[in-house]
Amino acid sequence: MSSTRRTHHRGARLSAGALILAVWLGAAGVAQAQTNTLETVRQRGFLKCGVNAGLPGFSQSDDLGTWRGLDADYCKAIAAAVLGDPTKVNFVPTPRLDRFSALRSGEIDVLVRNTTWTSDRDSAGGLSFVGVNYYDGQGFLVKASRGLKSVKELNGVAICLGSGTTSEVNLAGFFKANNMTYTPVTFANYEDTVRAYLADRCVAYTADASSLYSVRVKQARPKDHVLLPEIISKEPLGPSVRQGDPQWFAIVKWVHFALLNAEELSVTQANVDAMATSPDPNIRRLLGMDGNFGRDLGVANDFATQVIKAVGNYGEVFERNLGSGSRLKIDRGLNNLWSHGGLQYAPPVR
Repeated sequence: MSSTRRTHHRGARLSAGALILAVWLGAAGVAQAQTNTLETVRQRGFLKCGVNAGLPGFSQSDDLGTWRGLDADYCKAIAAAVLGDPTKVNFVPTPRLDRFSALRSGEIDVLVRNTTWTSDRDSAGGLSFVGVNYYDGQGFLVKASRGLKSVKELNGVAICLGSGTTSEVNLAGFFKANNMTYTPVTFANYEDTVRAYLADRCVAYTADASSLYSVRVKQARPKDHVLLPEIISKEPLGPSVRQGDPQWFAIVKWVHFALLNAEELSVTQANVDAMATSPDPNIRRLLGMDGNFGRDLGVANDFATQVIKAVGNYGEVFERNLGSGSRLKIDRGLNNLWSHGGLQYAPPVR
C-alpha cells in the first residue's frame, strides 16, 4: 500500500514536472513566434518604421509622400537589407509620448526617431538600442533680437520644452547645478512647443541641438534665430528594437555598422558595384563576396551591397540630409569617423 502510494506520488511529481516543462516550452515557443520580427516583416512584405512626423534632416515627407532624412534613410537601409528593396517601407509617424509603446506593442518593427539612448529606456523601457546614428546634445534656441550670448543669461526666464523628454531632466539638473532658476513652459507635442517659442511665451526653446537646427531652418528668416554656444548634455540618438529578439537586434545593428564600415573603406553608392572586384579582403567581406557576413545574420550575403546601393555610406547619408549638401549645414563634428576626429566607429567585418 505504502509502496503503491510512493510510486503514485513519484508519478504525480513526474507528471507535474513534465507539465511545467511543457507549459514553459509552449510559452517559449509563443514568445519566439511573437518576437521573430524578421519572419514577420518578410511575410508582410514591408517594414513598419516608426519616425518623427516632420523633422527636417531626420524624417520628413514631401507633397508626393517621399520620405527624406537621416532616420528615413536608415529605414530604407533596413528594408534593403531584409527585403532587398528600400521602397518597401511603411513610414509610421509616431508621436513622442507614444513612440515606446508603439514599438513594444508591435505596431512598428523598429523605432528610428531621433530618440536618445538612456539606461532606463534600454532596460525598464523594454527597448534595445542598436547604436548611435547621431551624436547630439541639448542646446538652446533664442531670437537674435534678444542679444543673448550664453545660457548663463537665462536665469529667471521662461523656457519652452517638450514634455516626456530627456530635456526636462537635463534642464532641471543644469539650472540647479548653476544656482539658476527658470519657469518651464511644457507641451506634449513639437508643434505647440515651437508655436509658443515663436509667440514669445518663453525666452528660449531647449531641445536636442539637431532639432533646434531643424526648427530654425523652417522659419521664413532663419538668421533671426541663433543657437547659444553651450551644450548641456549627451544625447546619443539611434534606432531601437524590442527586447527579446536577438536576431532582429543583430540585423539592425549591422545595417548601421555596414554604413560606417562602407565610409571607412571608401565604398560609395556610385562605386559599390566596381568595389565588388576589389582585392581588399575587408571590402570583399563587407560586400558579401567572401565569407558569410549576411548569411550568419539570416539575410542575403550581399545585404550590405544592397544597403549601400539604396542610400550610400554613412558619410553620404549625413552630408545629404544634415551636412553641406542640406539646408541645415550642420558640421559633422562628433559624427565624423573615428579616423577623422569623431566618435563614429564600427566593429570590423571578420
